Amino acid sequence: MWSAILSFLGGPIVNAAIRAYTAKLQAGTTSETIAAELAARELDVQRREAEVSSEYKRALIGRWYEPTNLFGYIMVIYFGKIIVWDKVLSLGVTDSITGHGAEWAGWVMLFYVGKRGFENVARIIRK
Repeated sequence: MWSAILSFLGGPIVNAAIRAYTAKLQAGTTSETIAAELAARELDVQRREAEVSSEYKRALIGRWYEPTNLFGYIMVIYFGKIIVWDKVLSLGVTDSITGHGAEWAGWVMLFYVGKRGFENVARIIRK
């Protein structure tokens, strides 16, 4: 009964942990005990690898409120308004960005569009 409930709630890692624990309890000889302990350790390693992988993905993406992401959101909203609201729907006119704001907007867009390309070139050169 508990196995059915935990398999529904926990998924494959919990199922494998239950199987490893039951194998450890049922192991009568030393070799079976060692095999059960190795299976339990393997599950711990897999769980830790999954945690590290998700932490790495979060570190690559970053948080939504980081300054680089916020500038990107502003530019997406601005260009989205120009394209959808002004040009497609013809419901308004947006003044163009001038002066230092235009330069910064260009740099922000260059950063977002060209960032991956620069990273790939740097990775190739580093090798």
